[in-house]
Amino acid sequence: MMSAFPSWVPEGSSSLIGSENMDREGLGIKHFLKDKNILITGATGFLAKVLVEKILRTQPDVGHLFLLINAKSSQSASERLRKEVQCSRLFQVLQDKHGDEYEDFIQAKLTAVAGNVAKEDVGIDKDVAQALASEIDVIVNSAATTNFIERYDTALDINTKGPFHLLEFAKRCHRLKLFLHVSTAYVNGKRVGRALEKPFRMDESIARESLGNESAPPLSVAQEIESVCKLSLLAPAHDKDEVAQQTAFMKELGLKRAALHGWQDTYVFTKAMGEMLVCENRQDVPVVIVRPTVVEGTFNQPFSGWMEGIRMMDPILLTYGKGQTSSFYVDPNGVLDVVPADMVVNTILASMAKHAGKKGCLNVYQVGSSVVNPLTFDKLAKYTYEHFRSQPFVDQKGNPVMIPKMTFITNKYTLFLYNYLQFNLPVLISRLFPWFQREDTQRRLKYLSYASQRVNQLIDTYAAYTFYKGRFDISNLERLYKELSAEERDEFGFAVWSIDWDKYIKDVHLPGLRKYTLDGNTAFRL
Repeated sequence: MMSAFPSWVPEGSSSLIGSENMDREGLGIKHFLKDKNILITGATGFLAKVLVEKILRTQPDVGHLFLLINAKSSQSASERLRKEVQCSRLFQVLQDKHGDEYEDFIQAKLTAVAGNVAKEDVGIDKDVAQALASEIDVIVNSAATTNFIERYDTALDINTKGPFHLLEFAKRCHRLKLFLHVSTAYVNGKRVGRALEKPFRMDESIARESLGNESAPPLSVAQEIESVCKLSLLAPAHDKDEVAQQTAFMKELGLKRAALHGWQDTYVFTKAMGEMLVCENRQDVPVVIVRPTVVEGTFNQPFSGWMEGIRMMDPILLTYGKGQTSSFYVDPNGVLDVVPADMVVNTILASMAKHAGKKGCLNVYQVGSSVVNPLTFDKLAKYTYEHFRSQPFVDQKGNPVMIPKMTFITNKYTLFLYNYLQFNLPVLISRLFPWFQREDTQRRLKYLSYASQRVNQLIDTYAAYTFYKGRFDISNLERLYKELSAEERDEFGFAVWSIDWDKYIKDVHLPGLRKYTLDGNTAFRL
């Protein structure tokens, strides 16, 4: 059998995982998927698309995939399915495989369901919900808002109440074998050191865990939801100015509540509370929670480097590659925990086959690299520098942008001085001596103003992660990997410990980012 791993990753290589189970039948992932009907939320999102494609490509005899899509009608949901999923470049391998029969195959296997996890009964039409309840074998909840500074009310609706609404629907599904919730490893908040793969207790507070019971206020998920609901009813917005004020207030409120209870931002705080509601209310529903870290471009399936949109670390890398900054506020010895999207999807499918049908089970899998194969920020900067020096962007005049090596700044005062000298001082001088200005000077000042705003925005957004002190244990993930057969490891592998970060960043991720997100455009404009 031809290995699915790139030549630069030794097949089956790992100092952590042995080969004692390589000759066994494994988990029977393909066998499990056969004839199964699966409801997937967040279906137009990056990770869910990779999941849908993987299922259809590896097990064409899957029963049916029902994709819950946020839309006002079934017609608009179907249109979004066609445009955002079916026509995605991710599905090119499937299109080539089925040829002229691709459309028929997709129509036979995929159905768009209009709905919204923020609503009770997940917003599905009653008749449709009743029909689905008698058909669904597995539910995968991938719906989320991943904006770190989302409005608190919006994040609560989607990330906290959403999983609960879907779980309540799951209890009505007579054939249900598993409820799988996609979360994030960063629900561990401001924990320091190794964060274990364990479920949350209801109203568990990381601040109280870290500071002691008397030093931090208690967390009540119910009160968080109720208080925000009351605020929305008491102060409805009627015009654009009021909406803007309310949005700013809700964003600030989310960040304050997250910090108060030990989380770094609204996103991870509301995701953690969503987990709490699932764990507390699951009853005898089999539950698996998959917590990926920073999900980036595909490792090798269906092809390497595919991604959609600008992911977490990409704004920093692109800003650096375009010469808009040569420094960043980061601990060079800190770790950015990255995992390719297809490895996360393979974990989802393996855990699905492992735990389906086991009533009352609750299992957590963290999918990350920080403990077993850490990527430090200094290494990330080195690989990014080497990539952009060999394949630089070009400026408006067609000249290559030759970037310097990254300067790491770990002190806020140094950061202020560095940014002042790099961005603010040239602008100040030009204002004091306007007679020296030329047309190219004005263009340069416009660039500096934009770059300054961009860098400050990135620092505000990512500082909690560029100095993050937590590391994510993956003991459960390692045990799950041991149960895969040799064939499954080749087709459904998630050996994060075997990734060569040098090759992945320079030859997979950055080329994929430029090809699929920037559409191959090597030039940039202000």
